[in-house]
Amino acid sequence: MKQAKQIFRDALLLTGAALLMRTVGVWFQIAISNRAGAEAMGLFSLMSGVYGFALTLATSGIHLGVTRMVTETVSRGRSDRVPGLLRRAAFFALFFGCLSAVLLALSAGGISRYWIKDGRVLTSLRLFAVTLPLLSLSSVFGGYFTAVRRSAKSAAGQVCEQGLRIGFCMYLLAFFAGNETERILVALVLGGALAETLSFLLELALYLTDRHKHFPAKKGVSSAAEGRELVRITLPVALTTYARSGLITLEHVLIPEGLRNSGSTHAAALAAYGSIQSMALPIILYPAAIIVSFSGLLIPALAESRVLKSHTRIRYMISRVWHFSLLFSIGVAGILVCFSGELGAVLYPGTDTAKYLRILAPLIPIMYVDTATDAMLKGLGEQFRSMIINIADAGLSVLLVWILVPKFGIVGYLVTIYISELFNTVLSIHRLLVVSKTTPKVLKWVYLPLASVIGASFAARGVLSLLPDPGSGKLAVCLHILLATGFYLLFVTLSGSVGKEERAWIGTLFRKSERNAPAVTETAAAPADPPAPPATSLKAG
Repeated sequence: MKQAKQIFRDALLLTGAALLMRTVGVWFQIAISNRAGAEAMGLFSLMSGVYGFALTLATSGIHLGVTRMVTETVSRGRSDRVPGLLRRAAFFALFFGCLSAVLLALSAGGISRYWIKDGRVLTSLRLFAVTLPLLSLSSVFGGYFTAVRRSAKSAAGQVCEQGLRIGFCMYLLAFFAGNETERILVALVLGGALAETLSFLLELALYLTDRHKHFPAKKGVSSAAEGRELVRITLPVALTTYARSGLITLEHVLIPEGLRNSGSTHAAALAAYGSIQSMALPIILYPAAIIVSFSGLLIPALAESRVLKSHTRIRYMISRVWHFSLLFSIGVAGILVCFSGELGAVLYPGTDTAKYLRILAPLIPIMYVDTATDAMLKGLGEQFRSMIINIADAGLSVLLVWILVPKFGIVGYLVTIYISELFNTVLSIHRLLVVSKTTPKVLKWVYLPLASVIGASFAARGVLSLLPDPGSGKLAVCLHILLATGFYLLFVTLSGSVGKEERAWIGTLFRKSERNAPAVTETAAAPADPPAPPATSLKAG
C-alpha cells in the first residue's frame, strides 16, 4: 500500500499537470485550427508524422532504458553506479539526436517533393530538426525522474514547455504568419522550437541539481556493465520503434493520397485528414492524460516487483489498473457519444468534427486499456514483444490504408483505425495474461460499467429534457457532461462495479497514515500465491 500511495501521489501530480497542459493544448488546437483552417492543419499533421519518425530515431528507446536501469540499479542497492549510467545514457542520446537532426535536415527537400508532395512544408521540416538533440537529452531526464519518482520536476518542464509554446506560436501567428499556409506552418514549428529550447534548459538545471544531490559521483566506480545493459534494453526497443514509426509515417502519407484517388481534391483530402487528426482525435485523447500519467509510473513499480519476484503484487497491480482503466474509459466513451453533437458544435462549428467524435468514441476503452497494457508489459521486461505487436499493428494499418482508402475514402480510413486498434489491444492483453497469469473479471470490469454509462446517458438526457432551456454554449455543455458523470459514478457504485473493497482501497490512498485503514490485501488478486515480500520503494525526495 505504501508503494500504491507513492504511485498515486505522483500520478495525481502528473495528471494535474497533464490535464492542465491538455486543456490549454486543446484550446490552443481549436484556436489554431480555426485560424489556419483544415487544409493547413492537414499539412501540419503530415509534417508531424515525418517529425515523429525523426524523433523516434533521436530518442531510440532511451527513456525506457533509463527508467528500467535506474530503477533496477537502485533496487539492488547499487546507487553508486547511477551517475556513470546516466553519463553513458546522455552520450547515447546525444549521438542519436544529432544523427536524426542531420538526416532530417538533409532529406527535407526529398520528403516535401516526393512524399508530402507540397513544397510549402520544406522550411518547416528543416526547422523541426533543430531541437531533436535537445529532445533526445530530455528523454534521459524524463526517464531518470520517472525512475526515482520525483515527478514534480518532470511536470515542471512539461508545463513550462506548453506555456511557452502557446505564447510563442500565438505571437508568431498574429504578427508573422498572415494568411499564407507556408508562413503559418513556419510559425507553429518555430514557436514549438523556441519553447522546447527554453524548457530543455530548465529540465537540465533540475536534472543536474537532483542527480548531484541524491547520486553524487564516486571515483573508481565502473559502469561499463550497466552501459552494456542499457544498450541491451534500448537497442531492441529502438530497432522495433524505428520500424513501427516508419510504417506509421508511411500510413499518414498514404492517407491523403488515397483520399485523392477516391475522388477528393488535394485541398479536400487535406481538410478531411486534418478534421480527424487535428480536431477529433485531440478531444478523443484528451482524457487519456490520466491513463498516460498512471501508466508511465507503472513501469518502475512493476520493474521493482519483478526484481523482487513479487508475483502476487504484480497480479494485484495489473488487476487494479485494468479495472480502473476500464471504469474510466467506458465512462468517457459513453458520455462522449452522448454529447458529441454539442461538443462538435461549440468547439469546431461548421465542421464534421461531431460526426467523427461519435464514430471514434467507442474506441476509447480499447485505446486507453492498450496504453496501460503496453506500459505494464514494458515494466515486466516484455518491451520487445510489445514493440513486435506494435510493428504488426502498423504494418496492418499501412496495408488497410493502401487497400481501403482509395476505394472507400474517409470511411476506409475509419475502418482501418478500428481494425488496427482492436488487433493491437487483443494481442497486448493476451501477452500480459500469459506473462502475469492474471484472471480478468469481465462482468465487473466491462459489462457493469457499460450498463452504468448507458443508464447515466439516458438519465442525463432525461433530466435535461425536463428543463425549459438546457443551454447550448460551452458552459452548458460542461454542466451536461458533469451531470452525466455524476449519474455514472452513482450507477457504477450501485451496480457493484466499484464495491466496498474498491472504495476501501481508494480511501487508503488519501489517508496520511495506514493506521486504522481498512484491510486491503494484495493477495486478493491471487489468493493461491504466497504473500509477496515488502517492496523497496525509491524515496520521492
